[in-house]
Amino acid sequence: MRPPDNHVHTGWSWDTPSSVTMARACEQAVAQGLPAIAFTEHLDFTVWGADDRATTLGLVDRHASRHAPIDTQGYWAELAEVRERFPELRIWSGVEAGEPHLFSASIAAHLADAPVDRVLGSLHSLHDGDRLYGVGQLLYSDADGTMRRYLAEVVDMVESSDVFQVLAHVDFPRRYWPGGSHRYVEKDYEEEYRAVFRALAGTGRALEVNTSSPLASVDQVRWFREEGGEAVSFGSDAHQPGAVGQRFDLAVDVVEAAGFRPGRDRFDFWHR
Repeated sequence: MRPPDNHVHTGWSWDTPSSVTMARACEQAVAQGLPAIAFTEHLDFTVWGADDRATTLGLVDRHASRHAPIDTQGYWAELAEVRERFPELRIWSGVEAGEPHLFSASIAAHLADAPVDRVLGSLHSLHDGDRLYGVGQLLYSDADGTMRRYLAEVVDMVESSDVFQVLAHVDFPRRYWPGGSHRYVEKDYEEEYRAVFRALAGTGRALEVNTSSPLASVDQVRWFREEGGEAVSFGSDAHQPGAVGQRFDLAVDVVEAAGFRPGRDRFDFWHR
């Protein structure tokens, strides 16, 4: 049984071409035999308020930022269209909240105006001085130190933000590893991974197996289970329609080998 794709982007995300429509993504989901799809557009901030932790930390901007807000009116109009057009597919609304522990007030204000079904929590950036930098920019000067700092920040994010239901791409920097992602060694960071997983398990939230990132090993997903993790979500992190549901068969094999099984119904997270 194929699981839902709980992490999909369209042209309503700032880093995705406008030609990437919900309809095209839904067509791919149906072709892949997926029961459901969640459109989790990027919710990132370049301006933040006095009540956000980013302000308390003295952060003033993002370096080389292309981030832009979600056009919620356009997003909801298109979502209504595809829900009518694809009745065989369960279609969830959602956001991928970047650095939610730094922008809790801004995120709360957005969700008060536009509540959604799925909220993913992601860490894409780290602060250096008074600026946020994409982690890919920080790896080349000190890959090992940046990775350990990144995973420690994920622990902080999990422990200090309760807005998200799923932790997305736990080791996002792997995508940009110097010399290629094949040179990254998961085992070198087992202690840091386990700290993240203990924190996440303590909140009862789900871990995403992201199939755009270098795929998590069975060991990594098993570490989550050993630290008390209860639920796993599958996410393609698609930014093109053809990537919806990508490598889900392999991801299912990984998750099953780590001891997780389908949930109560085909729309549920997978559980231990």
